[in-house]
Amino acid sequence: MTNKNNNAGRQDIYTRITNQIAAALEQGVKPWTQPWNAAHAAGNVSRPLRHNGQPYAGINVLTLWASAMERHYAAPIWMTFRQALALGGHVRKGEKGAPVVYANTIVRTEDGADGEDEERAIPFLKAYTVFNIEQIDSLPAHYYAPGHDAPNPDRRIAHAEDFFTALGADIRHGGNSAFYVPAQDFIQMPPFKAFRDAQAYYATLGHECCHWTRHKSRLDRDFGRKLFADEGYAREELVAELGAAFLCADLGLKLEDREDHAAYIGSWLKVLKDDTRAIFAAAAHAQRAVDYLHSFQGTAQVEEAA
Repeated sequence: MTNKNNNAGRQDIYTRITNQIAAALEQGVKPWTQPWNAAHAAGNVSRPLRHNGQPYAGINVLTLWASAMERHYAAPIWMTFRQALALGGHVRKGEKGAPVVYANTIVRTEDGADGEDEERAIPFLKAYTVFNIEQIDSLPAHYYAPGHDAPNPDRRIAHAEDFFTALGADIRHGGNSAFYVPAQDFIQMPPFKAFRDAQAYYATLGHECCHWTRHKSRLDRDFGRKLFADEGYAREELVAELGAAFLCADLGLKLEDREDHAAYIGSWLKVLKDDTRAIFAAAAHAQRAVDYLHSFQGTAQVEEAA
């Protein structure tokens, strides 16, 4: 009975977060597309951050971005009720928190078929609640510090150039479309000057580089895609979308909506409604893709959290 209750609780978490993402998509809004656009000392563009400045990862990035967009929060920092108290702050009465999850495994010893003890790893998912600092009063002043002006977007951005150069990917420029060709393992990009600003160029390049990680010589990611716009295609595009959002946040770049991706929303909604775990899987694949891209930089910039 205990296992059934635990499974039901875990399913509730999957369903709750999937419904949150799906609700935004049904309104034509991608919760990973620029929900964090605000002037805060933590950065104009940022992953959601814990009270100690450590970034969230995976599905927690999406659910906190979605909550920030839904409630119009400018600050990217979140903490639990007890963490706020420990810092001298207090959550205002009546404030509603946002869900985050923690994934891990427990090891149980069971009787094996041959009578010998066997250890079995059992995955579990635990949900807890966090609050944005805009819901909390009396925290130390630096939590509320305003940000600085963003740099001129019309120039190439040095740290982004360095990041993508370090990958050693075959990136070709020309034409008016951006795409990745797995069979020949190259990325095609329109010229830099064809984009409305530098941010749009690097966001698009980040998306295609996330596709680049799927190659069999890298992360070997395959969702069984056979035709354009089939379910496997939709799942891979969702991974690249989320990966680009995570990567842009890591690099302090703004990710805006791409008109050529608007048609994917319907297919993503179908995937999410058919499988409440799909967004969790997509976020996990996206996190692995971004971690892989970061591995070329020499130091890990993102710690996996969920």
